[in-house]
Amino acid sequence: MNFFDRMLGRKGSNSGNVAKNRLQLVLVHDRVDLSPGKMDLLKDELIQVISKYVEIDQNGIDIALTNSNRQSCLTAQIPVVNVRK
Repeated sequence: MNFFDRMLGRKGSNSGNVAKNRLQLVLVHDRVDLSPGKMDLLKDELIQVISKYVEIDQNGIDIALTNSNRQSCLTAQIPVVNVRK
């Protein structure tokens, strides 16, 4: 991490953080009992349905299962480009 990254508060992605995030993702998927294949199908279907109503930025989509306070949550960040008429 260089000087500017530290000054702007950007965090470096070291292997420990990456491994921790991957482990958390695996644990959440195990608790929900949703296979990676089903998660991919869920993402594809969500994108397909939302695309009927709004134009979205396919490159900026982030859909994930998270766990907070012993509750699993499906979170989706889908950038909207334009509303379809």
